[in-house]
Amino acid sequence: MNYALIGGTGVEHFTLTEQRIITVKTPYGTVEPIVGKLANRELVFMSRHGRGHVTPPHLVNYRANIWALRELGVRKILATAAVGSLSVDYHLGELVLFDQFLDFTKSRPLTFYEGGHHGVLHVDMTEPYCSAARQVIVNAAEDLGLVVKNGACYVCTEGPRFETPAEIRMFQQLGADVVGMTSVPEVVLARELGMCYASIGMVTNEAAGIAAHRLSHAEVMESIKKLGSNVAQLIQATVELWSPDQECLCVSANVEVGKF
Repeated sequence: MNYALIGGTGVEHFTLTEQRIITVKTPYGTVEPIVGKLANRELVFMSRHGRGHVTPPHLVNYRANIWALRELGVRKILATAAVGSLSVDYHLGELVLFDQFLDFTKSRPLTFYEGGHHGVLHVDMTEPYCSAARQVIVNAAEDLGLVVKNGACYVCTEGPRFETPAEIRMFQQLGADVVGMTSVPEVVLARELGMCYASIGMVTNEAAGIAAHRLSHAEVMESIKKLGSNVAQLIQATVELWSPDQECLCVSANVEVGKF
């Protein structure tokens, strides 16, 4: 199974055929992803927040999820994420691809390598989101006639609360373009295990201090409904174009510790 989709809030419009739930035991807990076919290719679907959206972003078992995908042989991960806009360059209803991140999480395990027999890895994050994978998404979007902005700095906050206007002003000064609660440590863990990772951001709201109204999860869900069909098409078109070959540096990220 070379490909995986990690779905965040509202990813429900794509259809896997021949679906089945499997159980994968990992050193960090047991997960139950869905395996099926999309574009006639086997795909692992991992619901980030669990079926029924029951797990908040700060309690997602990121290590178990990513480890399970690697155990299943996944080489390339396509993720989705709802984000708030911090910039006039990113508007409601747009799709963006992240190329950098700022980490403002507080309590999440951030690595597989915690010393001892696991070793220590100072993984290179010069290019956190695989540029080769992102280019395939761009090509798929062009084939569909969709506009996807390739390049945005994502700031990841702890959640589950929304950010204050003061925090938003700080993030803007630091160069962030969009804000969300889930991409870190997911992107880091994927790199540590040598997998390509790219994420489609759905701009579903404006952040505090930018929006002229109070923020709500309902607003995010309503925006996602409008984006859902386009995202589903883009996911399928991307998977159709992907090959299992990793012609990038992602696969060698952990070579110094001799893993995988």
